[in-house]
Amino acid sequence: MTLSPTTLSPTARSTLGRNRGRAATDRAELHAVLDEGLVCHLGFVRDGAPVVLPTAYGRAGDTLYLHGSTGARYLAGDTLPCCVTVTHLDGIVHARSVMHFSMNYRSAVVHGVARKVTDPDERWQALRAIVEHLTPGAWDHARRPDRRELAATAVFALDLTEASVKRRTGPPVDDEADVLADRAWSGVVPIRTVRGAPEPAPDLPGHHDVPAHLGCTDHRNG
Repeated sequence: MTLSPTTLSPTARSTLGRNRGRAATDRAELHAVLDEGLVCHLGFVRDGAPVVLPTAYGRAGDTLYLHGSTGARYLAGDTLPCCVTVTHLDGIVHARSVMHFSMNYRSAVVHGVARKVTDPDERWQALRAIVEHLTPGAWDHARRPDRRELAATAVFALDLTEASVKRRTGPPVDDEADVLADRAWSGVVPIRTVRGAPEPAPDLPGHHDVPAHLGCTDHRNG
């Protein structure tokens, strides 16, 4: 399948079965959900049973990069049939009826067969993408991987060919009878994830400034 530069290309697996009005079709929305997330959930089958693991990831264009230990059995092959999900919880929706409670969210689901990255240049690019995804600027600040570390790390690439995005926004949807009865509070409690102030390692000398890429250049560690 050829990727559209602007729209998602639905397949039987990536087409929503319920609440299809919540589906996004713009590929930019897929990129935005992935770029804002920090942890994805990687699902695959191991020894005939489903397994879902949380892991870090990075995106470069329309490729999602994943990594893990070469000692992990599920990363031993050259390919990995998998499903990757990223979810943002934006709010708890409190309705007048508990059956209408919901969540405001944005989620991305990517299906495909991830391939092991063996090209040295792409492996370097993939690891940089993963590190920079967690904290932009960290790749140039910290020590790069050495040969031993690279040999112990498996890197996989998953094309964003088969993907879907789903989201809910807005207030509760209450039954008219519950609105008229006026028995309970109704609304949304926002949920936000924020980065706190950097906390230096116990063995870090006090002369180090908090690096600029952490956004706190006017504070000393400790």
